[in-house]
Amino acid sequence: MKTFTLGTNTRQCFIDVTQNVSGIVGESGVSEGICVVYAPHTTGGLAINENEDPNVSRDILEFLKDMIPAGFAFRHSEGNSDAHVMATLIGSSVTVPITGGRLALGTWQGIYFVEFDGPRSRRCNVTVIGK
Repeated sequence: MKTFTLGTNTRQCFIDVTQNVSGIVGESGVSEGICVVYAPHTTGGLAINENEDPNVSRDILEFLKDMIPAGFAFRHSEGNSDAHVMATLIGSSVTVPITGGRLALGTWQGIYFVEFDGPRSRRCNVTVIGK
């Protein structure tokens, strides 16, 4: 397993980590297999989505904010309860096939760390399995 860190500069944002993950896959020497990326956080997650139009990530964040308002009467009262719910819905890991030593992402796909309670320093763990 390899770990990389990143910093977020706003409360909620998508950060493209595709190149970070791709580099680790390349260094692994694995030509056929899978790559698992895991975020060990309860207020941030990982997603695969379109990497061409930045409005896609903006729309997702706006939708989540409308669906899970910060002002909701949460029982958990640390002030970031909305971030916990959003992170649960997005998920904490993604798995991508490796073919020919490269991530087998679709043409318009990227891997994103999704921050819901920044700004913070975050980690992503990358496990590459295969031959």
